Amino acid sequence: MKNYILSSVLAFFVTALMYSQSSSSDFNSGDVFLIGNVKYNNYKHINFPRANFIIKKGGIANYKNIKGKKVVITSIDEKRNGKRVATIKLVEPRKFFNSHKYLTVDIDEAIKNKELLTVVD
Repeated sequence: MKNYILSSVLAFFVTALMYSQSSSSDFNSGDVFLIGNVKYNNYKHINFPRANFIIKKGGIANYKNIKGKKVVITSIDEKRNGKRVATIKLVEPRKFFNSHKYLTVDIDEAIKNKELLTVVD
């Protein structure tokens, strides 16, 4: 009787560990998100270009115009270290800062830190 209780408790912990390590976030190309509002324009996981590159390409480096815009995932790549990097573009037929059509983003960390927000249709 003691062995049955001990083995069932062990089986419970093993299954709990297996489910806790699985990734429940599943994103595909074509998913739509909103760019969130971050204090002091401190986006760490959305790879916005630096201001000098935006200006060189004829754009305007203004983060106020980016907040709240809808973006769509065009592709997702998984790196060797397990990070998933997504390429995003605006849903509108415009460019980011009037200079860049596509940006990359660490999708899992950006959603966790509310840099990207899910859109409920």
